[in-house]
Amino acid sequence: MIQHQIKLRLNTTKEAQLNDWLFMLTGVWNFSVRKIEQDAKDGIYYTALGFQNILADHGKKIGIPSHTVQGILSQAHTAWSRCFKKIGGKPKLKGNRNKLNSIPFPDPIKSLDGNHVKLPGVGLIRFHKQDIPEGKVKCGRIVKRASGWYLCLFIDAERAPIERKADGAIGIDPGFKDLIVTSDGEKMPHPKELQASIVRLGQAQRGINRKLVARLHERIKNQRKDRNHKLSLRLVQENSLIVFSKDNIRGIAKKFGKSVASSGHAQLRSQLAYKGLAGGTRYVEVASRNSTKTCSACGCLSGPSGLAMLAVREWTCTSCGTHHDRDCNAAINTLVSGLVQPSMQELRHVA
Repeated sequence: MIQHQIKLRLNTTKEAQLNDWLFMLTGVWNFSVRKIEQDAKDGIYYTALGFQNILADHGKKIGIPSHTVQGILSQAHTAWSRCFKKIGGKPKLKGNRNKLNSIPFPDPIKSLDGNHVKLPGVGLIRFHKQDIPEGKVKCGRIVKRASGWYLCLFIDAERAPIERKADGAIGIDPGFKDLIVTSDGEKMPHPKELQASIVRLGQAQRGINRKLVARLHERIKNQRKDRNHKLSLRLVQENSLIVFSKDNIRGIAKKFGKSVASSGHAQLRSQLAYKGLAGGTRYVEVASRNSTKTCSACGCLSGPSGLAMLAVREWTCTSCGTHHDRDCNAAINTLVSGLVQPSMQELRHVA
């Protein structure tokens, strides 16, 4: 299953209709979230299929296809199921500050012709023509973003294999001055997309131009995602083993928030994990504990540690006298740790 997004070309009537749908589906979402929460307090729980039919024939009253309403109910049930299993957080109600921005179409979409698509209840919609992967479109979802309306297609197709260019093995130490440092000594400079747009973003915020603020944030997000996609593809093509040092991102963000958020290391890790499957690359994540202060030559814990020693970027081992670059040494220790641990693919297979 792969996801493909196409940008829609809506006229004024269609856009107004979809905005009305979002308003009414917001009420459906809020009702379903509160319904599950209140009934759970009384010991009443619903199955996924049973909760989908709790608003039977309600779609006719609000002029929205019943399967779209069922899709919203299914999302709310899934969100609460994840919360009860301690996998996700508590679902939040939607409103002006936290708007519902997507409309589900859970049925297969058959009518993709040229640059037109026909959706239940909406009719024929144009989109910017582009190549769409071959396969059966299992379902779809319309998403409203600052840059326009998009249709996300979920297509039953296999991902094209990633071409192998080399068979290296690297350890990766994530950073915030340098985006990543590898055990080969390569330092990937941090593009700092947020800092590049921070002046224009501040002007838009002071001018209370909410549309421009949203558009700038979307552009920064797209730049970060594009950078991570290109980097993860290159790493998978060039290496048969990738070991990533997994830091406590939430803990670090409490102290260095903006620089941590702009790095996007969690997104990079997820991209390496699924692209490794398509490229035949073994991807491993290891804990970062003691990776900085352990000497990669003799294993002595003589390196810098703690917040007070963050400024120390190079150090010499007091035991064997080896001179280290702080980040390269951590990347080498990461690679050594990953050689004896199972990969993410193997852990998923066991689960």
